[in-house]
Parts: sequence; structure tokens; C-alpha cells
Amino acid sequence: MASTLIPIAALLLGSSFLLMAGGLHGLLLPVQGTLEGFSTLELGLIGTGWSVGFMSGCLLVPVIVRRVGHVRGYSTMASLAAVAILLNVLIVAPGPWIVLRALSGFCFAGAAMIVESWLNERSSRENRGTVFSIYQMVVFGSATAGQLLLVITPPSQFFFFVVGAILYCLAILPTALSIAAHPQPLKAARLDLRALYKNSPVAAIGCFMIGTVNGAFGALGAVYARRIGLPIADVAILMAGAMLGGSLVQFPLGRLSDSMDRRRVLVGVAIAAIIVATLLFVIQPRQPSLVTGLVILFGASIYPMYGITVAHANDFAAPDEFVRVAGGLLLLLGLGMMLGPVAASLAMDLVAPEGLFAFSASIHLLLALYIIYRMSRREATARDPFHGVPIKAVTPESAALDPRAAPPDAGETVADIEADETASGAPDGSTTGVS
Repeated sequence: MASTLIPIAALLLGSSFLLMAGGLHGLLLPVQGTLEGFSTLELGLIGTGWSVGFMSGCLLVPVIVRRVGHVRGYSTMASLAAVAILLNVLIVAPGPWIVLRALSGFCFAGAAMIVESWLNERSSRENRGTVFSIYQMVVFGSATAGQLLLVITPPSQFFFFVVGAILYCLAILPTALSIAAHPQPLKAARLDLRALYKNSPVAAIGCFMIGTVNGAFGALGAVYARRIGLPIADVAILMAGAMLGGSLVQFPLGRLSDSMDRRRVLVGVAIAAIIVATLLFVIQPRQPSLVTGLVILFGASIYPMYGITVAHANDFAAPDEFVRVAGGLLLLLGLGMMLGPVAASLAMDLVAPEGLFAFSASIHLLLALYIIYRMSRREATARDPFHGVPIKAVTPESAALDPRAAPPDAGETVADIEADETASGAPDGSTTGVS
């Protein structure tokens, strides 16, 4: 274990600071926006801004990194993210916050991609699974710790914004001081709807619909909690609990999907999400412990679905297509995350704060019905072993780091294969994107 950890320790430390800042930043804005009197739609648009920026970063940052290099690119992304969170203090208005949230999403995607590409470069077939698992632990632990920072003291108009900026700046240091060799150029995901749908209709439609719910809850879960009167400390615990619930059940559900048609597992999880969301909508609980408990169950229902959906798509893809398929599905997830917060905010304004869960139940009902229909049209196929997907930070480089993307020859890295393809004139060896 030590021989695996030591070479990547600096990269994991920088990623940890980055994810702590991202977790704090993502929860702080809806909480502070609610205190400032922003409307639900405006808060939803702030969440949409993040998704727009994040997807733009996945597409455009590889071009920037090819021009200025990895260290400069990473430092630029983290620095701009620190600037964005500080500007949230100086300019308190919905419109600028939407733009600044898009900027922070762009920077976060770029910084995460650079760290992940470095981890991918430092891993081999023998330790790729270990590196990926350690990275998942860092993603979950750091993002949760960032959210729970709100528990330590009541928020002020500047304190946590400054803490977030400090964390973004600290994220620069381990990578800037690292002597690790620079990785191969980053890859940008490309969206080919026809190919994705042909490979797996359930995965293509499912990722989009899953994105709408995950994006809505990520952007508006804290708004819901504040609107029903929960203290800010309880809001932080609620949102961290939802992530914890999703993380704890991801692998058991994934292993279950290895032994049966993954679509059956997706239907079961969707039904669970419908039940929990309907309970939250109908009984409208206000006791913090009950609300938090139900939201943990809700997180356990919604967060594992993306990883199972990607695994289902991979079951029908060729062995060398995993990165391309996963990258395309990521963009479909992102498209859903752009639209979900806006639609859910309208539901919350028209119905009640619990309209967020009415929206979720409706989407999951449509998804379950569609999956059942597709099960009648296509038989299940052989399944590769399930590997979880990080909940809070999924970029095209996350897909490249996934053990399912490991090269066939022991000891050979993804970068080695790309270099061989470039030397041989392979059509996809230019590293300009996942085609």
C-alpha cells in the first residue's frame, strides 16, 4: 500500500483541498443565498450555472492545458476558483452569482481533470483499482468534510467564503511543488447521441434523467432544508448524510447488479427513490432527525444510479470503448444537471419546498417505466464486475482512471497505449478527444 500511496500523495492532498473547497462552496451558496432573500428560481439557476461551467470545463480545459501545461493550468483553475468565491462576498446579487458559479464550475472541472490525469499516469494495470478506490475515498471524505465545516460556527457574510478561498489556494501547493512527470494531454469527452443510444438506450436516457434529479437535489437540497426551518448546522448534516447514504450503498448495489440484470436493480432503486420522495412530499416532516433520516435514504436511492447505469452501458460496449462511452454519458448527465435545478425550483415555488421531491418522484417514475419497457425489448448480456463512480467529481479523466479502462497488457499504462497509437498513426492517437 505504501508503495502505491507515496508516489501519488501530493496529488491526493491537492485533490483533497480542492474537493473540500468545492463541497463547502456548493453548500454555502444556497444557504447564504436563502439568507439574502434570493428566490427559489434564482437559486436553481445558480445550480444550473455550476453545471454549465463544469461541462464547459470538461470540453475546453484540455485545449488550455495543451497551450500552457499542467502545472500552470491547474494553478490557474484553482486561483480563479478562489477569486470566484471571494467575489461572491463583494457582489451579492443573483445574476453575478450565477455567472460566478459557472466560473467556479469551469475551474473545478479543469483542476479535477488535471489531478485525475496525473493519477492515471502514475497508475498501472496492477494498482489501478487501488488508486481508483483511494481516490474515491478522498472524493467522498473531502467533499463531506467541506460541507460539515458549516457545523463549526454560525455563518457570517465573509468567514466561510474566506475559508473556501484558502482551501482553493492550498490545493495549488502540492501539485506546484510535485516533481512527478507531467501526464499526457487531457482528453475532452465528445457527445455522440446516436452512438450512445444505439449502445444502450437505458443508459443514454437514464443518465440524462438521473442528472436532472441529482442536479436538482445538489442545488436545492439545502434550500429545501432552510425553507422548512432547519438550522444551518442541521442543513450541513442533512446534505452530508445524503452523500454518506449514497456512498454506503453504492458497492452493495453494484455487486448485486453483477449477479442479475442491472436494469432490475435500477428499477428497484428508482422505486425506492419514489417511495422516499413521496413520503417527504406527503407527510412534510419538520423534525430535524426525521427529515435527515429520510434524506439519507433518498441519497442512498439516487446517488448509486449513475455508476450502475455506466456499468450497464459498458456491458454492451466493446472493451476499448469504455472511456468514450463513459465520457459521453457524463455529458448527458451534465445536460440533465443543467435543466434539473430550474424545473425543480419551479415545482418548489408552485407547490411547497417539498415540490423538490415531487419533481424527483415524477422523474424516477418515468425512468422506471422506460426501463421496464426496454427490458421487454432487449435481453440482458454478460456483465463485467461493477466499479463505483465518485459521487461529487466525475470528469472524462475519472473514466480514464477507472479500472475498466485498464489496458490489456500488464504494467502498461493508458499513456503508453496512447503514445503507441500516436507513433503508429492510429486515428484516435492525437489525444484531441474521446471520439
